[in-house]
Amino acid sequence: MPRRLLAIALVLLAVLLTGCSDDPTDRQPGDPVTAEEAEVLAGLLAGNAEEGGADVVVTAPFGEGGLLTLTGEVDLAGAAGRARSVTSYGDERPDDVRTAFFTPEQIWFGDLPGLPEALAAAGLPDVPFVRRPVVTGTEAVPLTDVLVRLVLNLGAAEPDDAGAFTGGGTTWEGQRSIDGRLASVYASDAGWTVAVDDSSGVLLQYVTRLPGQDADVTVTLADHGPRTIALPEEAQTVDAGAHPAVAAAVGV
Repeated sequence: MPRRLLAIALVLLAVLLTGCSDDPTDRQPGDPVTAEEAEVLAGLLAGNAEEGGADVVVTAPFGEGGLLTLTGEVDLAGAAGRARSVTSYGDERPDDVRTAFFTPEQIWFGDLPGLPEALAAAGLPDVPFVRRPVVTGTEAVPLTDVLVRLVLNLGAAEPDDAGAFTGGGTTWEGQRSIDGRLASVYASDAGWTVAVDDSSGVLLQYVTRLPGQDADVTVTLADHGPRTIALPEEAQTVDAGAHPAVAAAVGV
């Protein structure tokens, strides 16, 4: 009798384990997100703002072999950032390297070749930065302006509606490593994908296709936490709108 009871118990245990298992190998890329995953996705941008900010790398291919890369950090709670901007043209032209500080409304450029000479020609003091408004709209928008707006939009004051991610419009696409961290990848029928850290639930990567472009823009976030971005002071800056000749001379 004890042996029979033990055998029955083992069978019941196997049935219970089979019935309760959530084996990730049973899942296929393209499956709709679960309700729990929809909640995670709904809180991603608000979570970014709660974390404060992150280190950021943005890559944006353009034209025939061109690549714009922004490498720096962003304060998603305070809506400000700074980055080293490198434009590689994919031809014999040298890379364009400059420093950029940005908010949703303004962008500052520094380390501009020819700026001291342009300022001297205009009779202006020698300052390290040129400032102009961030260009918005749908036509003739500089790629840098598109990217800084995209980065700053990765923070939000409130979570999204989880219902917006259910119904088959958002799918689970498997797992992969992002900078050594295991992440679950989700895709939207709107054209974007996100990679979410499996251990912490923070956003590690956002990928989207810009209108009129043939390649994806990739935003990678790391080392999440509070950031303080000290924007250039007024005394360090020349206004591009007030001095268009200077702005044109340095390509701002």
